[in-house]
Amino acid sequence: MSQDSLPIEADLSTSSQPLASPQDAANTSTAKSAATSQTTATAVHPEATASAEKAANLRQEDPLMIVAYFAISLYLVKIWWDDFKRNDSGDPQPNGFPGATRCKPLAVWIAVIGALLLLGLETAGEYALGISAEQSDITRIFLLSMIAAAFIEELIFRGFLVCENRGKAALVGSIVGFSLLFALLHPHLWHLRFDEGIPAWQIWSGEFSLDFSLKAFFTTGILFVNSLWFYVARFNKWNPSHSLIPCFVAHLVKNVGVFIIKWAQGHVV
Repeated sequence: MSQDSLPIEADLSTSSQPLASPQDAANTSTAKSAATSQTTATAVHPEATASAEKAANLRQEDPLMIVAYFAISLYLVKIWWDDFKRNDSGDPQPNGFPGATRCKPLAVWIAVIGALLLLGLETAGEYALGISAEQSDITRIFLLSMIAAAFIEELIFRGFLVCENRGKAALVGSIVGFSLLFALLHPHLWHLRFDEGIPAWQIWSGEFSLDFSLKAFFTTGILFVNSLWFYVARFNKWNPSHSLIPCFVAHLVKNVGVFIIKWAQGHVV
């Protein structure tokens, strides 16, 4: 029995109280109805909170920001591709983008298969832990952000944020450290909430909060493992030129797979 109903039960079970008048009976009935309504409201409150939180997340998907992010990714890909063509022709750009080199198809296939296996592990794990229903809702246009992230995140993390040519210990240490940073930068263990009408780019106007739920820790852990795998895809022996192409393709396939799974689960609105 809920705490809200305990006082009512105590009133009804007390035999030393005088008989109530008709007016008192009416007042008691009104109080019971109000208490019942309060109990019902309390019971549905978590669902209302979850709905409000999902609505807040959707409001942060500013279409203009998404389109701008996608446009920036296309511009960076063009610069990377120009460096790739120069490297491939034997006229490398001295300060060109990292990983702008050719690779064997085998390196791409291994990277993609590994990314899909991790996606399958993530999906199965969410069902096994009973947290699959806690997925966040996204809009259809958010797919552009997921595509853009496959290039921008790989270029930044697997491209620039790594210690190359300083020994194996430095390489492994940077991979682990930057993978942890990669996972923590994604808003799962923390959130920024914005009031309606405030664009998401006004970070200083957001309300910061922490989330130490099982879903938050699980998703952050998966992101960490995914990052490790993308680093492996670039620096393993089957990719001797350390090309970023396997990382780009594997990350893109993984993100599109996430979108398809969300669509199938009813989380694309």
